[in-house]
Amino acid sequence: MSGSSRFERLKNLPPYVLARVDELKTRLRAEGREIYDFGLGNPDGDSPKAVVARLQAELGRTGFQRYMPSKGLPEVRQAICTWYQRRYGQTFNPDTEAVITIGSKEGIGHLLLAIVAPGDCVLSPDPGYPIHRFGVLIAGGEPVPVRVAPGLDHYAEIEAALARAPRKPKGLIVNFPHNPTTAVADLDFYRRVVALAKRESLWVISDLAYADLTFEGRQTPSIFEVEGSRDVAIEFFTVSKSYNMPGWRVGFAVGNPELVGSVTTMKGYMDYGIFAPNQLAAATALLDCEEDVARIRALYRHRSEVLVRGLTAAGWPASAPQATMFVWARIPDRFAPEGAVAFAARLLEEAGVAVAPGVGFGPGGEGHVRFSLIESDERVEAACQAIGRFLAKV
Repeated sequence: MSGSSRFERLKNLPPYVLARVDELKTRLRAEGREIYDFGLGNPDGDSPKAVVARLQAELGRTGFQRYMPSKGLPEVRQAICTWYQRRYGQTFNPDTEAVITIGSKEGIGHLLLAIVAPGDCVLSPDPGYPIHRFGVLIAGGEPVPVRVAPGLDHYAEIEAALARAPRKPKGLIVNFPHNPTTAVADLDFYRRVVALAKRESLWVISDLAYADLTFEGRQTPSIFEVEGSRDVAIEFFTVSKSYNMPGWRVGFAVGNPELVGSVTTMKGYMDYGIFAPNQLAAATALLDCEEDVARIRALYRHRSEVLVRGLTAAGWPASAPQATMFVWARIPDRFAPEGAVAFAARLLEEAGVAVAPGVGFGPGGEGHVRFSLIESDERVEAACQAIGRFLAKV
């Protein structure tokens, strides 16, 4: 009997379709195949030198081998608040309005466990980062999909989802810049979201993971630039993408004290905090590594241009993203009937190119795939040539 059929909580989870491509990728590599891997959003660059130096300097400090506070070290929570003050002009209390998390994924998952009761509805992006949907399901709730795509009126989509929700929703999850579609939002969107949340008594969970990765001079707003937002909102950020630190597992949340406190309480039951040198190195990233962020941002924009140019030359037109470390591409029309998962598997098997099928991010992602910009220029160009050969023969 499989785990998904034996254990009650797992029964509520749909198949994790991204795993199918991962399993095929593992098998092909074991056979010695060359794989161009655009699947997982897993930055390939080095972490900033100042961050590594801070880690090395802290490793020998007495006491750091011990458990750390679940909510994070005070000086790191202060660094988080300083980052928000510098970037958005917003002041937070590091003791009651900030908590350090093991990346943003863990924090969002624990928040949903805390605030979602069985049967509660939560408006969540579709397609969306899997924890936005699965976290609701794990908590026993019901995700109500909100369509997201470049060019959509995302506030209108939230209102439409609210109107078709089977029950009054408990909360709303927003994620801009958006994974996987690369859509962006402006400050007026957040003004309308806050007004809606107050009118409908909704909690708002804002995932700001890709805030630094916007192109052409765009600036990502924070929901906390809206007056009164602290009454209803919590916002998550991570050092994973902006600073090439995915394996360090450090993120944070700020905002409404009740929501932040719920994350802190859940963490107190679930973990013993993050290794202190990792936390302190993350503080260095937040306070001292803006030049590194600019370099990483420019690299992703460049890679997106190389990939879009190569795909177009291969006969697969794609649009350049406005933000994030992804390219979101509609699968060629002749493959649409077989669906994104089958297309991604075929692309991997026949061309050696791994992508994430869009339906793995929710039903709204069907007909698309996501490319993560984690390969060098040379490998991107080689992958596009392989795609061109694949498309020419089918």
